Amino acid sequence: MKAHFKCRNGLYPGSAVQRAVVPDEKVCWSVEWPEYKPVPYTSPKATNQPWADPDLSEPSFKPTWNQLDGDVNRKSFTGEYAIAEKAPLNPVGRTGIVGRGLLGRWGPNHAADPIVTKWKRDASGIIATSGGKKILQVVLIQRRDCGEWAIPGGMVDPGENVSRTLKREFMEEALDSLTKSDEEKSKLEKQLNSFFAGGDVLYRGYVDDPRNTDNSWMETVAMNFHDETGEIIDAVPLTAGDDAVGVTWRDLSSSQPLYASHSSLLETVARKFDAFW
Repeated sequence: MKAHFKCRNGLYPGSAVQRAVVPDEKVCWSVEWPEYKPVPYTSPKATNQPWADPDLSEPSFKPTWNQLDGDVNRKSFTGEYAIAEKAPLNPVGRTGIVGRGLLGRWGPNHAADPIVTKWKRDASGIIATSGGKKILQVVLIQRRDCGEWAIPGGMVDPGENVSRTLKREFMEEALDSLTKSDEEKSKLEKQLNSFFAGGDVLYRGYVDDPRNTDNSWMETVAMNFHDETGEIIDAVPLTAGDDAVGVTWRDLSSSQPLYASHSSLLETVARKFDAFW
């Protein structure tokens, strides 16, 4: 498994908490490092919330690790993770922080990322090219918390099917469905039901997310939903909502900086279609 970088050696997001420095050669748990002293941090924003686990010291909190714990999925796509001092250990290695940080769950926090694409076309409908390859466009949102551009997506609710999460998150962040009337939302659902019924799984696994800690980390299912003609998605105007402050179509390009490991996901899409990157 590749090492993580975005969750090491810097300030923890949304805080003044400095992570303990973790050199590349000390990331893996298999490397002995008795001097390692990670900083404990669980954000007040993730404390006493209905969507968050309690502290591990809470007597009534008895999670079942590495399996389905009621409606909460504590399984990891990476395989079985280790438990040390009653806490799950990040399967990729050290991050310089212990606790949950901003994340809701101890162990894996499951998300879903819908990658919605279409071909870039000129006014006459001809697909644009660059360097002899066709250009794909993708829907990106600008995150409210950090201002970075990202694939729209979010957390899988307990007991929720991932396919439902993918459509729900796209509607909330890229179509602002949370502010629409029941009638408007129902219309959107009907327009997108068949589109989101398909899709190709591009990735299931660990995410190098800046919110990760030694004990809590992000994992995702990323799926590509491609509109070959552009007619389906162009019929639903993009409007930023929920955790997004902006939304747009962007050309797939290696020069586009993105949140977490989203660039690698889009590179996978470009390879899939043999498109410009």
